[in-house]
Amino acid sequence: MSCGAQKAEFGHWHQQWEALVCAIHWVNPNCPVDFRVPGAREIPLLTVYERLKNNQVKIFAPNIEQRDVVNHLKGSPAEEKRNVLVESARLARGNIQDLAELKAGEFDAVIFPGGFGVAKNLCSWAVDGKNCTVNEHVNATLQAFHSAKKPIGLCCISPVLAAKVFPGCEVTVGQDKNVDGRFPDAETAAAIAELGCKHICKNVNESHVDKANKIVTTCAFMCKAPLHEIFDGIGTMVQEVLKLA
Repeated sequence: MSCGAQKAEFGHWHQQWEALVCAIHWVNPNCPVDFRVPGAREIPLLTVYERLKNNQVKIFAPNIEQRDVVNHLKGSPAEEKRNVLVESARLARGNIQDLAELKAGEFDAVIFPGGFGVAKNLCSWAVDGKNCTVNEHVNATLQAFHSAKKPIGLCCISPVLAAKVFPGCEVTVGQDKNVDGRFPDAETAAAIAELGCKHICKNVNESHVDKANKIVTTCAFMCKAPLHEIFDGIGTMVQEVLKLA
């Protein structure tokens, strides 16, 4: 996940965290706008849900320098430098590997939790929008699982990774309009469409399955919703990923 200092207008999901990737082995045949940390919540939600389903989960992150760092006590950028893998290890309690070491052949599925770290460290969406670049190891991971016809799950802002890497795919980041003020980043849907992909409007407790590409997405904290509704959406995403595995 990442540390934010850019003043990009992405409202609801601004945070200072790193960027994690969860790879699943199927066992059963920072920006001073909104300092909430949805990515930090999505990681435990994902891992708890996956482990409840008796899956082995391994966590990865890129071994790169964070784009920037925010001092959340002061609400301002910090001058220090931090490493994405090192910072991500705090969420994984040290049980983490370099994303460069992830081999698609050893896993049945991969899930990208969301958070501002995706938009700042896994790609440059926070700064460049639809003209962003995707980290080479993230790109390689997505391509490897896709080529192997293994499912890919993405939530929160991370569906933009699929939209950037797989033109023509179907994803959701919630709604394309700010319905009742619950979707403050609804313009992301239009940017996804401009990339040649199809945005599917879904509620926060739902997910969308692109069966052709085996891509499953849910909006998570792209929606201002109670935590239990977000958990339900992540749960459906994980379930659909496992069905495809």
